[in-house]
Amino acid sequence: MNKQPAPTDTSPRAEPVEHGNPFGELFALGPDPLPRMARPRWLARLPHVVVLFLAAFFGLITNHELTEYYRFTGSFPVAAAGLTGASIALAVLRPIPAWWLGLITAGLVAGATHAHVRQDEPWPWLPSGYLAFALIVLLVALRVSPRATVSVVALSAGLTGLAELFFGPAQGGSSFVVCGVLFGIAGLLGYALRALRLARRQLVAQETVAEEERARRTLLEERSRIARELHDVVAHHMSVISIQAQVAPHLVENPSEELKENLAGIRQNALEALTELRRVLGVLRSEQPEDPTNPHHPQPTLAELEGLVDNVRGAGLDVTTETAGVRRPLTPGVELTAYRIVQEALSNCLRHAPGSRVEVGIAYGPRDLHLCVANSAPTRTAPPSPGAGHGLLGMRERAGMLGGELAAGPRPDGGYEVSVVLPLDPSVGPSSETKKKDR
Repeated sequence: MNKQPAPTDTSPRAEPVEHGNPFGELFALGPDPLPRMARPRWLARLPHVVVLFLAAFFGLITNHELTEYYRFTGSFPVAAAGLTGASIALAVLRPIPAWWLGLITAGLVAGATHAHVRQDEPWPWLPSGYLAFALIVLLVALRVSPRATVSVVALSAGLTGLAELFFGPAQGGSSFVVCGVLFGIAGLLGYALRALRLARRQLVAQETVAEEERARRTLLEERSRIARELHDVVAHHMSVISIQAQVAPHLVENPSEELKENLAGIRQNALEALTELRRVLGVLRSEQPEDPTNPHHPQPTLAELEGLVDNVRGAGLDVTTETAGVRRPLTPGVELTAYRIVQEALSNCLRHAPGSRVEVGIAYGPRDLHLCVANSAPTRTAPPSPGAGHGLLGMRERAGMLGGELAAGPRPDGGYEVSVVLPLDPSVGPSSETKKKDR
C-alpha cells in the first residue's frame, strides 16, 4: 500500500556557461567529463570504454598509414599515433583541450606529409584523420553550447581551407569540402544528442517538482479535511458549553447575581468563540448536502467500523477484524482519527493489493489506542491508480495531530502493514511503555 517509488539519481552536472565572446568557450580548458549512460546501470561506463577503444584503434591506424603509405620510419609515426590516440582519449574528460591537441597533431602530420603526398592521397588530413577528428568534434559537441560547436566546426574546416589555399590541395580533390561536411555532420549529431540529454534532465526535474507539488497539495487537502472535521467536534463541545451555561442557573436554588453574571459571560464567550470558529473554518465546508463533510452530516466513529468493513468486503476484499481490550467510547477527535486512518488503509489495500487478505486489529489500552491494518501479498496485478499516491501523508498528519505515531512498511511475506498508536488523551503523546514496545 502506498509504496513510494525508489529515488532516481537526477543530480544535474553543471553545463558550460556561454560567454559573450563567440569563441570564449574554445578556451575553457576545465574538466567536463563525458556523461554516463542512465540505463542500464551496469553499462553506465560503456561510452567511455568505446571512446578509449577507438583512441587505440585510430592510433594504430595512424601509425600504419605513416609507415606503409608515406614511408616514414623512426619515432615520428609512433609519436603521431600517440598524439592522435591521446587527443581522442583526452576528450573523455576535457573536450576543448582534446580538440586543440587534435588540431596541433593534424598540423604536425600535415607539415610532415606535405612533401610525401602522392597523386591520389588526401592532404592535409590522413585518410583516417578525417574520422578520428570527426570523433573529437562529436565528443566536443556533446558537452558545449551550439554556438561553440559551430565555432569548432568552422575553425577546423577553415584551417583546412587555409592550408589548401597556401600550400595547394592534393590532386585527389579538396579536403576542405570533405572535412566541412564530415565535421558538420559530427557536430550536428553531437548537438542533437546533447539537446536530447538536456531535455530528459529537465523532464526528470519537472517530474520531481510535480511529485513534490502533488505531495504538498495532498497534505494541504488532508489538513483542510481535518480542519473541517475538527470544526464539527469543536463546535459540538462549544454548543454544549453554551447550553450548560444557560441551564446552570436554573439548577441552583436562589443563585447569586455574581453566579448568574459569570455563567452568562461563559455562555457569551462560548457563542462568540463558536461564531469565530464558523467564520474562519466555514470557507472549508462543502456546499454539497451529500458530502460527508457537510455541517449537518455526523462524523463517523469506530462504532461504524463494521459498516465500513462490510463495504470493503462487498468490493471483493477478504477482511477480518479483531478487537482487544475493553471497547469504550473515546473522545470525538480520537474516534474520528482512528476511523479515517482505517478507512484510508483499507482503500489502499483495494487499490494496491487486490485479492489479498486484510487483517484489521484494534486494541484499547489504558492510555493508548492501537490500530493495525495488514494485508498479505496481492494475488493479481494492481491496476494503475489515478490518485496522487500520498495516502500515508494524510494518515501521518492525522496521527501527529493527536500526538500519536504511525509506522508503515512492507512485510516479509510480500504484504504491507500500517500500525498506529493514538493517545487517548490527545494533550500528551504515546505512553513511555508503548514507545518501549514499539522499539
